[in-house]
Amino acid sequence: MQPTNKYVMAAADLRIPGEGILIGDKIYSGVSLTLDNCLLPSERLLQSPSAGHGLSADSEEQLRMRSCEMIQAAGILLRLPQVAMATGQILFQRFYYCKSFVRHCAEIVAMACVHLASKIEEEPRRVRDVLNVFYHLKHSKGKRTQVPMPLDANYISAKAQVIKAERRVLKELGFCVHVKHPHKIIVMYLQVLECERDTKLVQTAWNYMNDSLRTDVFLRFSAETVACACIYLSARTLQIPLPDQPPWFLLFGASEEDLKEICRRILRLYSLPNVSLACLLKEVDKCRLDLDACKAKLGGRGLLAISTPTLDVPSRFSPASKPGEPDPHRTTTATSWSYPNVSCLVCFGFFVLFIASWYLLFCSFLPTSVCLMCSLFPSVSSDFRVGE
Repeated sequence: MQPTNKYVMAAADLRIPGEGILIGDKIYSGVSLTLDNCLLPSERLLQSPSAGHGLSADSEEQLRMRSCEMIQAAGILLRLPQVAMATGQILFQRFYYCKSFVRHCAEIVAMACVHLASKIEEEPRRVRDVLNVFYHLKHSKGKRTQVPMPLDANYISAKAQVIKAERRVLKELGFCVHVKHPHKIIVMYLQVLECERDTKLVQTAWNYMNDSLRTDVFLRFSAETVACACIYLSARTLQIPLPDQPPWFLLFGASEEDLKEICRRILRLYSLPNVSLACLLKEVDKCRLDLDACKAKLGGRGLLAISTPTLDVPSRFSPASKPGEPDPHRTTTATSWSYPNVSCLVCFGFFVLFIASWYLLFCSFLPTSVCLMCSLFPSVSSDFRVGE
């Protein structure tokens, strides 16, 4: 069926010409879901949704990097394999090219991506463990003694938010969570280049690949190109010559321009200022308040419907309820069991038990009563026998 998710629609032209299914009065074209659909087109990468909500490009880049670092640290504490941690970071990067940091909390989405990635890579972890690990990472800096996360209303609310955020990530990505990692590709390419025995080169390329997960290069280039860029950068760092007549990367379908662009994005990570995640979240909160104030101001003048587009994301993670549907966030007392209802139920049970006991007692003494009546009134018993 034709996908309704704009992420998958924008990723590539998925329509298959000449094929279609007629349902009612509409024709739905076929869909081809491949790993190439995970790459975003250049027009989608020019301006992210966060930039449209007033967040600067530098702050967004820092926020992506710090959040991915937290996902990596949480995966280590959860004892997840590196593949699962890489999957969580790539899902996080994809999601925030569909939605804005201003409208969706980065911490909650990071937890949801870790939980989702653990299930995708068949290493599932409980939501409770994910919450405890992120709580530990958030409160571990500057404190010697750790206080465990209390199981109060805030914990229950955070757990519900993570579950809703996980559903939101799946919805926005169109359930296309395929991730192709360059881990094995790097080793395979080095074997082709006969450099797999150089452990320092292999380890350096592996480290650059792990650092590239904190950028958006996996949304811009294929995993094979990223693997070539990591080998290219590590060989230059260690001053190890590789074949250049012709260039070795042409064998793997990569271009020198793409390799240099990926290398620039990776090296830029090491020159960024060290800004804490808390400071970045404060800036996001400021942008959210400014956006809400601007929306309220234009709405009061009656210009919101004309001048500003409506936000496609509600304040909550769950979709807005349709007219006539009950609000899932609204607490009702009509169906809740109170103490008077429980008392009535207990009394009714005792009454049924009392009636049943008397019925069993009557049935057990009925044959004895009939025999006694026949012995006292023989004429009545003879009448019974005649009637028979």
